[in-house]
Amino acid sequence: MTTTVDHAPAWAAEPSTVPGHARVRARIAGLHCSLCTGTIEKALGRQPGVAKVAVSLTHEQALVDYDPNRISGGQILTTLRDIGYDLYDPRKLRPFEEEEAQLVREGVRLLTAVAAALTAIALVAAAGPVGALVSASAVALMVPVTAALLKPAGGLRMTAGTLGIVVPGAAALALRATGLAGATAAGWVTAALAAVMMTVVTPHFVRVAYQSVRRGILNQHVLLEAGALAGLAGGIIGLSGLLPNYPTAAFFAVTVLITTYHTFSEWLSLLVKTRSSQAVKKLLDLRPPTARVVRDGVETEVDVDQVAIGDLVRIRPGERVPVDGTVRSGYSALDLSMVTGESVPVEREPGGEVVGGSVNGTGTLLVEVSRVGEETFLAQIVRHVEDARALKPGILHLVDRVLRVYTPFVLAASVLALAAWLAGSWAAGDVDARRAIFAGLSVLVMGYPCAVGIAAPLAIVRGAGEAADEGIVMRTGEAFQTLRQVHTMVLDKTGTLTLGRPAVRGIHAHGIGEDELLTLAAAAEHASEHPLARAVVTAADYRRLTWPEAHAFTSLTGLGVTADVAGRRVVVGRPALLTDHGIDTGPLQAPIERWTSQGHTVIAVAVDDVPTGVIALGDTLRPEAAETITALRQAGITPVLLTGDNHHAATHIAAQVGIDQVHAEVHPDHKAAAIRDLQKNGKRVAMVGDGINDAPALMQADVGIAMGTGTDIAMESADIILVRDHLHLLLDAHRISRTSYRKVKQNVALAFAFNGIGIPAAATGLVYPVWAMIAMAVSVTAIFANSIGARPTLLFAAISSVGRRPTKP
Repeated sequence: MTTTVDHAPAWAAEPSTVPGHARVRARIAGLHCSLCTGTIEKALGRQPGVAKVAVSLTHEQALVDYDPNRISGGQILTTLRDIGYDLYDPRKLRPFEEEEAQLVREGVRLLTAVAAALTAIALVAAAGPVGALVSASAVALMVPVTAALLKPAGGLRMTAGTLGIVVPGAAALALRATGLAGATAAGWVTAALAAVMMTVVTPHFVRVAYQSVRRGILNQHVLLEAGALAGLAGGIIGLSGLLPNYPTAAFFAVTVLITTYHTFSEWLSLLVKTRSSQAVKKLLDLRPPTARVVRDGVETEVDVDQVAIGDLVRIRPGERVPVDGTVRSGYSALDLSMVTGESVPVEREPGGEVVGGSVNGTGTLLVEVSRVGEETFLAQIVRHVEDARALKPGILHLVDRVLRVYTPFVLAASVLALAAWLAGSWAAGDVDARRAIFAGLSVLVMGYPCAVGIAAPLAIVRGAGEAADEGIVMRTGEAFQTLRQVHTMVLDKTGTLTLGRPAVRGIHAHGIGEDELLTLAAAAEHASEHPLARAVVTAADYRRLTWPEAHAFTSLTGLGVTADVAGRRVVVGRPALLTDHGIDTGPLQAPIERWTSQGHTVIAVAVDDVPTGVIALGDTLRPEAAETITALRQAGITPVLLTGDNHHAATHIAAQVGIDQVHAEVHPDHKAAAIRDLQKNGKRVAMVGDGINDAPALMQADVGIAMGTGTDIAMESADIILVRDHLHLLLDAHRISRTSYRKVKQNVALAFAFNGIGIPAAATGLVYPVWAMIAMAVSVTAIFANSIGARPTLLFAAISSVGRRPTKP
C-alpha cells in the first residue's frame, strides 16, 4: 500500500461521509462560467483516488472526496492551482476591501487592454471605410465604459484618464491617415501591442488554455487562445515577408481585440458576482461569534472556538444561544423556530437542554457546555450543508452547452480548410500554400465569438437591477437559469408561510363573554414576559380592551400565572395548572382537544375556581401566503410544505393556504434527503426557507431561496434572497428568471450569428481578418443594445460603483 503525505492546509481538510475516504474543500477565485466548473471536475476527476468532485459556481467552492491512500489533499489543491486558480480558506468571507481591490486591479487590466485595442484598431482603420466602421463602433463602446470605470476617481481624473487611453489611438490614426506611418510600421506596432496583450496583460488566459489542452479539455479559453495565436501566426507570416501583400497589422489587431473583449467579459462577470456577494454580506452579521464564559465567578467574553466542555456560559435576554449545553440556573422561553421549526417558544429551566442557534427569551440562563467543535448542533448543520453541496445536481449553462460543441467544430473547420486547400491546389497541379494558410488562420480568427463572453453577464446585469428594484438579491447562475425551469417549490412553514411568532388564534368562553375572558386573562398575564403572555396582551390591546391592575401576581415556572384581578382570583396557564388547583377542566375539554389537534398551544382560564374559557395560540399566517400559493399553481408550480413542526400544525397551515403535499416533523439532516427524493427523474426543485434547519435543503435544491429576515447560514446557502421578506417576491423572481434567460438566449444567438456566417466565408481563403473585427464589433454592439438598450444606466452605474464603499442597508 502506498502512503501519501498530505500537505493540504488545515482549513482544507474535512471528514468524509464515505468510510476510509477524506474530503478537501477550498474556495476558488476566478470561476466565471460553468465550463470553468466542468474543467475543474474533469481535471480532478481523472486523478487516481478521486471519488467525487463537486464545484459550486455560485459559492465559488470545490468539494473533493478522495482516497488518502492513493492521493493527498495537497496534490488535489496543487492541481487546482496548476489549472490557473487561486485558492483560499472557505470558512472565511473575504472582506469588502479585498473584493473591491481585486475589482480595481482587474479594472486596471481592462483599461490597459482598451488602450491597446483602440490603438491597434486605429492602425488598421485608415485601410478604408470598413476599418473606419470598426474603429467608430469600438470607440462608441469602449470610451463610455472607460469613463464609467474612472468616474469614482473624480471628474478631472476621469477626463484625464479617458483622454490618456484615447489619445494613443487618435495619434496612431492621424499618423496612418497622413502617411507618416506606413503598413510596415503599423505591422510592427500592432505586433508589439499583441505581444504585450498576450504576455503582460492576459498571461493567465494562456496558462488556463495550456492546462486545459494538456488535460484534453476543450473550453472557451482554448478557443480564445486558438484565435489569438492564429492572429499572431498570421501577423508573423506577414512580417517575415514569406507571403507578399499579407494583412499583417489586421492579423495582430485581431489578437489584441479578441483578448480585450474577453478581458471585458471576465471583468464584467467578476463585477456581477462581487456585487451579489456583497449584497448578501450586507444582510449578514459578520461579527465573530462570542460567548460570555463565567470562570471563577468572573464573566469574560471569548470567541466560541475557545469555549470548552464544562464551561459555564451566561445567556442574556434576547441573545442567540452560542453553545449546546444544559441549563444550570435560570428560567426562560427559547425561540427554536429557526432551529427546529417549532413555532411556539419552548420553556427551559435547570436541567433542560439548549442548542446553539436558538434565541433566548426574557430570562437569563447559565448554561453548562456539553458539546463543542464538530459535535455541536450548528457544526452538524454545516456538515449537512456541505454534504448537500456535494450531492447537488450540476447545471451546465446555455452558453457553455453551445461552446462544448462549437469549440471542437471551429478547430476542426480550421484544420479542414487548411487541408482542403492544400489538397485541392495540389490536385490541380499548383500548391497554393498562401491561400491554404490564410484560410486555416482566418477560420480560427473568425471562429472566436468574443461577444459570447458578455452575453450572459449583460443579461444578468439587467436582471439583477430589476430584481434589486423589487427587493430581491439574485446570486447569478442557478438563480437566473434554473428558477424558470422549476415545477416544484418546497416551502418551510415557520417564518416562511407564517410570521414565526405566536398570536391568539381562537377564544372559547364558558359562562362569560369573550371580551371579559380576554380582559381577565390579559390583566393576569400583563406582568409576565413570556411570549404566550405577550400574545394574550397584544390580542386584548387589538380589541381596545382595558383592564384593572392585578395584585398578588405569581408566576409558576412552566405552567402559567395566578393573580387577583378586581377582587377575583384568576388562574391562566396550561390545563394541568387548573387541575393542580383542583379545578375541573371537563367543560373545556372539547375546545382543548379540537385546537390541540390543529397544532395550537392551548391555555385555560379559571375565575374563582370556576373554568371560564380556553385561548388557542399559534403561529400567524402571512397575509399574502394563500394568494401566493394560488399564483404558484397558476404558473404551473406545485407547492410542497416541508417543516420540522408537528404534523397537526403543518396540516392545519397547509389546508389554510391550499397545499396538498405535506412533510412534517422532518429533522434538519433529513430535509436535504426529502429534496433529493423530489429531484429524482431530473425534476427541478426550489426550496424556500429561513432557518438554520433549512440550510441543508436550501443548498440541495436546484434553487435555494432564503427570506431576508432569516439566519446567516440560510442566506449563505441560498441562490436567491428575498430582502423585502414578502412571499409575492417569489413570483417576481420567477418572472425575472424567465425574462433574463430569454435575453441570454437572444444574446447567444446574436453572438454566434455573425461568426457562424463568417466561418464558411473564411474557409474560402478570401476573407480578410478585418471582417472578423467587424463581426466582433457588430455582435457586441447588438448584444449591448438588446440587453441594456432601454436601461443603460444599470450597466454604467454598476461599473462606476467600483472602488466605492457601499452604504449600509
